[in-house]
Amino acid sequence: MKTRIRYLFRLAALVSVLSLALTGRLEAQTFITLHHLSFDSDGAYPEADLILSGNTLYGTAGSGGTSGVGTIFALNSNGADFTTLHSFSAGGHNSSDYYTNNDGAYPVTGLILSGNSLYGMTREGGGSGIGTIFKVNIDGTGFTNLHIFTTSKYSEPLTNSDGAYPRAGLILSGNILYGTAVSGGSSGSGTVFTLKTDGTGFTTLHNFTRSDGARPAGDLILTNNVLYGTACQGGSSGNGVVFTVHADGTGFTNLHHFSATDLSGINSDGSTPLGGLTLLGSTLYGTAAKGGTSGNGTVFKLGTDGMDFATVHHFTGEDGTAPIAGLVLQGHTLYGTAGSGGSAGAGTLFRVNIDGTGFANLHSFTAISATSSTNSDGANPQGGLMLSGNTLFGTALTGGGSGDGTVFSLLLPPQLTIVRSQAGLILTWPTNVTGFTLQSTTNLVSNPLWTTVSPGPVVLNGQNTVTNAISGAQQFYRLAP
Repeated sequence: MKTRIRYLFRLAALVSVLSLALTGRLEAQTFITLHHLSFDSDGAYPEADLILSGNTLYGTAGSGGTSGVGTIFALNSNGADFTTLHSFSAGGHNSSDYYTNNDGAYPVTGLILSGNSLYGMTREGGGSGIGTIFKVNIDGTGFTNLHIFTTSKYSEPLTNSDGAYPRAGLILSGNILYGTAVSGGSSGSGTVFTLKTDGTGFTTLHNFTRSDGARPAGDLILTNNVLYGTACQGGSSGNGVVFTVHADGTGFTNLHHFSATDLSGINSDGSTPLGGLTLLGSTLYGTAAKGGTSGNGTVFKLGTDGMDFATVHHFTGEDGTAPIAGLVLQGHTLYGTAGSGGSAGAGTLFRVNIDGTGFANLHSFTAISATSSTNSDGANPQGGLMLSGNTLFGTALTGGGSGDGTVFSLLLPPQLTIVRSQAGLILTWPTNVTGFTLQSTTNLVSNPLWTTVSPGPVVLNGQNTVTNAISGAQQFYRLAP
């Protein structure tokens, strides 16, 4: 029987082709549902980022499978050959209603790959019922528990030496894994930890105390032996923090405390940062699931020294609500997911430039059936996006043909550059992405007539190049798949 997992963090209700004339870039994209998950066979409710190795995507489903407590899966990047690599085992609830088993339960975190081994975590299960760290071969063999989180008591606050309920993914440097747990630790507010890939050397690098943050739920990043991350609660207002700590556990510092919100949940910078961070140069970029000028979340940036905090985008609801995952960066453009909102209230995929310009919804997930929770593309994306070439890959928590979530891809067009010259307009785009045709129209009113630009492109300096004379009516251009 299908049972939904108990989410530690649940936001309320799950906490267009662009064309440019004369200058700028054009966005057009092709959304593909690669796989519709099915609870009993595949797993269900994926909420973590995917990883790609060669032509194979790897991911986790937070529930479902043979025992109903989650799976590890693989599929080809074109959607073929879906395989369940591991179904987490059956167990039972102890006297305190914690789900215990041998290998862990509810893998809501993403995976990392090293050699032929995948590493990940489960949010519950294991001998104490509060999570595990595991390793498994890419063919599904050799499943091993590297660490089982421990506890001596189950009353709140749940305190221990290592942490509990990991929600974020692991990162790897050499043979050292780094991660976070949203609860446990000496104050019950979560930990930052490290562990060797052979399962030895578990060390708690930092115990959160609430005043310096609580509930670290986003992936860490590591650069120059310094870790950066977010905690979705705690800090000076209780709305979360951005923090840094050295890889040896020294030098913990709060870089930003998110400000208090009013009774409508509104503030200037956002609140409840659930996703991880992205680094470009000395600037960190991230999302806050709530707060901002509409209370629907923000995209933000700040320096690695904690200076120059700025809000890149305030979500309004129509463009998305509750961006709970981290961002992926291509050039100077950030791509991400919003778990709800958009045209059907089922979430969006978006992009925005690092300076806050150029925000656009790349895809709004369609409405789900009120009776079956199904649709064609999925709904409520909780995980971040993974970018390979010009294709974004991700998962949707719910929706799809069985209502159990989907795996999808979104093909982005190459960048179209338009400049003036004495000869007219010179339009160029890279040659390393195929399958797009340059089209033009004289207006952008409803149902515009797009025609293929002729003559077609020639290759100059490694770019597809078309020169058009400036004459007659205005022209709008796009690259269409």
